[in-house]
Parts: sequence; structure tokens; C-alpha cells
Amino acid sequence: MKAMVLESFEKKLSLKDLSRPKPKEKEVLIKVSVCGVCRTDVHIINQELDPVNLPLILGHQIIGTIEKLSNKTSKHKIGERVGVPWLGKSCQSCEFCLEGKENLCDNAEFTGYTKNGGFAEYCTAHEDYIFSIPSFYDDIKAAPLLCAGLIGYRAFKLAKARKKIGLYGFGSSAHLLIQVANHLGYDVYVFTRPKDEKKQKFALSLGAVWAGGSDQMPPSLLDSCIIFAPVGKLYIRALQAIKKGGHVISAGIHMSDIPAFPYSFLWGERSISSVANLTREDGYEFMKLLQDIHIESKVTCFPLNQANEALLAIKQGQIDGSVVLTIQNIRESNHG
Repeated sequence: MKAMVLESFEKKLSLKDLSRPKPKEKEVLIKVSVCGVCRTDVHIINQELDPVNLPLILGHQIIGTIEKLSNKTSKHKIGERVGVPWLGKSCQSCEFCLEGKENLCDNAEFTGYTKNGGFAEYCTAHEDYIFSIPSFYDDIKAAPLLCAGLIGYRAFKLAKARKKIGLYGFGSSAHLLIQVANHLGYDVYVFTRPKDEKKQKFALSLGAVWAGGSDQMPPSLLDSCIIFAPVGKLYIRALQAIKKGGHVISAGIHMSDIPAFPYSFLWGERSISSVANLTREDGYEFMKLLQDIHIESKVTCFPLNQANEALLAIKQGQIDGSVVLTIQNIRESNHG
């Protein structure tokens, strides 16, 4: 198979010819159709997360079809279209797993991070940690739902907003979450980089009641805020934008340091928290919700062999919406 491989942190991803992976017990072999590209992939390359073993195939927003079942695999069928998310496996025996918090499992495996992911023509996945995708989403539009959609949804649940919610950063995840929030009757306020009128217009086009720069205050105090941008100082801005009793949730896996701020900003039972990974229950709930609301992903596509260009576009904030690698045309593009 063809795969884009991270072999060194000093180099870009390289297109390689590799043997197809063999599914282990209770795993399936998936022929990858598309794979979303996430800011987490950028954080891995930039060594902003815990160290990983190289070589590594990135990618954790995978859509494909099951091509082979391993021993003791019974929950899926050959030819079934499935999605593979960030959480690849958990131990199911630690205190966190037993409490329904498998997202905090110390022995969890993560797709495209601690195990090879979907920047390739084939990947493997545990049968318990993949999702069936609603049929009315095509592969390209479905891919961002597996992380940008799911993590945004988990952050939204933790935010516990009553009516007004703020989103700091308006990239892949936020442009999906605003559609969920609108459907559920929330008023959404969007904060972009200062003077980024393009992103602000994009947010307004998707139903934001107000959009402005992160250096601005909203026209009225909000119930809660979610921070999608990996910028620690936004916590301070968000705390000032929420009412007493409100929550500020960070949806990112990495963030720059949070500067010191007056205790008065936190006073009044305001709180700050992070979102760590996702649970399968999040996935089941989100996929059920997608049956009632058709989320429209705005997607920019790159072929597999242009994964480096896709990652750079995300890093520089050049894309409105989500970025997806198209996998199965790679052989045709190479011959061309």
C-alpha cells in the first residue's frame, strides 16, 4: 500500500510503499477512502504532545470499508462502511474505564498517534471502536465528523450552556458545532483572530448571532465558552465574557501557557476545564443526533501525496472549514 509516513521530526512526511497491515484479534482491515486532517496532527509533528514512536502514519478521521475480519471479530461485516476516530482502544479495566470515563484511560491507544492511522490506503482498527456512518453523508463530508465533530460535541456537553455560547476560534470543529448548537436552539457568538473579517463572515453565514475578534467583548455576557484555538490567553478573555456560574472549556489537546490573571475573573463560581479525547458513548450519541440534523461540512480536499501541503494550510489558518485527504486516487495521480 501507499502511505504518507512521519519518519523524522526534522523532515516532512514521505510517500512510502509499505506492506498492508494485518488485523490482530478483534480488529478489522479497512480500505481507506478519505481521512480528515486535524490540528492534532500538526501538534504531533511539532512535538507539542508526549513523544511518539517513529515511523508513524498520522490520521484519525478515517472513512473506509471493511475488507477483512480477524479472528473473533463479529460486530461488523466485510464491505461495511465505517468511521475510525481518535480513540482506538481502552483497557476497560482501570478506574476510569469502569466509571465510564474511558477517554481518561492511561493505557488507551490513539489512532494516528500511538498506532498507525489513515494517511494510507489501508489501516486496522478494533471492532469495538469504530462507528457506522449515516448513509446520507458521503465519505468526504463524513470524515471531519470523526474528530472535529465529536470533540466539539463533547466540549458542548461539558459547557452546559443555557442559551448563549461563545466559540473562540472558528476552524474545522467550530464550523460543525455551530450547526449543532443552532439546531438545538442556542445563540452562538464567534470570536476569531482580530480583524479576520473572512472568518467572521463565514461564521455569520452559518448562523452566528454575532462575530468579532478575540480582542472584543460580546454584546452581552454568555453562559459558557469553548476555546478551539490553542492560545492560552484566550482563557482570560473568555472568563471575562461569561456570566457567574459559567464554564470555559478548552477543546484542544494542546494549548500555550495560560498567563496569570486576577482571581476576580474566576470568582462567582466560574470554572475552566479541558476536554480529553472522547468516549464511544459520545460517538453513539453524536451519530444518533446526525440522523436528525444534516451537518454540512465545508471541506477542502488534498490528495494523499499532498498531506504536507494540507498540514501547512491548517497550521497557517488558510482554510475555512475542514481539510480532508482523498486516498484512493493516489495511484492514478502518481501515474499522471
